[in-house]
Amino acid sequence: MSRTLLRNSLIALAAAVLAGCSPKQAPPPAAEARAASLASEGVKNFSIGTLAATALSDGGLEFPNDNSVFGVGRTPAEVAAVLEAAGLATDKLQLSIQPLLVKSADKVLLFDTGAASNFGPTGGKLPASLAAAGIDPASVTDIFISHAHGDHAGGLINAEGQLFFPNATIHFSAPEWKFLRELDAEKAKAIGFAQHAAFVAALTPKVVEFAPGAEIIPGVVKAVEIKGHTPGHSGYLIGSGTDTLLYIGDAAHHYVVSVQKPEWGNGFDGDAKIAAASRKALIEQLATSGQRVYAVHFPFPGIGKIEKKAEAFGWVAE
Repeated sequence: MSRTLLRNSLIALAAAVLAGCSPKQAPPPAAEARAASLASEGVKNFSIGTLAATALSDGGLEFPNDNSVFGVGRTPAEVAAVLEAAGLATDKLQLSIQPLLVKSADKVLLFDTGAASNFGPTGGKLPASLAAAGIDPASVTDIFISHAHGDHAGGLINAEGQLFFPNATIHFSAPEWKFLRELDAEKAKAIGFAQHAAFVAALTPKVVEFAPGAEIIPGVVKAVEIKGHTPGHSGYLIGSGTDTLLYIGDAAHHYVVSVQKPEWGNGFDGDAKIAAASRKALIEQLATSGQRVYAVHFPFPGIGKIEKKAEAFGWVAE
């Protein structure tokens, strides 16, 4: 899949925001109703052991079932069969976008920052979700970027080109930061960074690099190298002991197709062969270990586990 096609797919095909439905009840005043709607649709509080965590909706994206993104090298009919068996529409695939906020004793941590305006009006809801959760962007101390694509790092900068989280240290794996800095303008635009030079310049004073697989905050955040999607793509193991959550970044995109057919090609992956092998190994490992997972593109809030079901694997949401 060409970078131009990837960009055009992301921008032209992004559609309705994926969001949950709040229970029916007597409507409160308009302002309170709006706040309640945001809280129910875009904010989900949960725990990782002793850590307080919040799933924050940034919106969503929609793509046609045409094998340009999902099932590359297969046929639309093959992808449709997998979708139909799961009770889903067979002509399109939907992705959610949900960064993760975690509070430790002395830090406020954010994992990825959403799309901002990079892919049209269906993304960029993170500021509203933060407000609904009562989180001031200035209170965020650390941001962990899984990889340099516009739907994961775009929200670092506001519409004026300034840092949206002004006090946060921005953590990139060393190979991923190098990859982002060395992009030419055309390639950067294709993955969601239209103002690449300004974007990198704004981030540079705040970026701290880490080695793939490094323990970044002892007992709280450890990087997990997951190869193939981008040169320095990183997941994050959050928590300690048996109370952990694995943030998988873009190791898997769709909660049915990516899980049941991890070996199928994905048009977003930089190295499709390595990414498919990594995805297959990760899905098998997660099913065996029972590791709790945070999947940024699975249906909101993206918390759950992978389980072996008959001859395939399946996503089990919390």
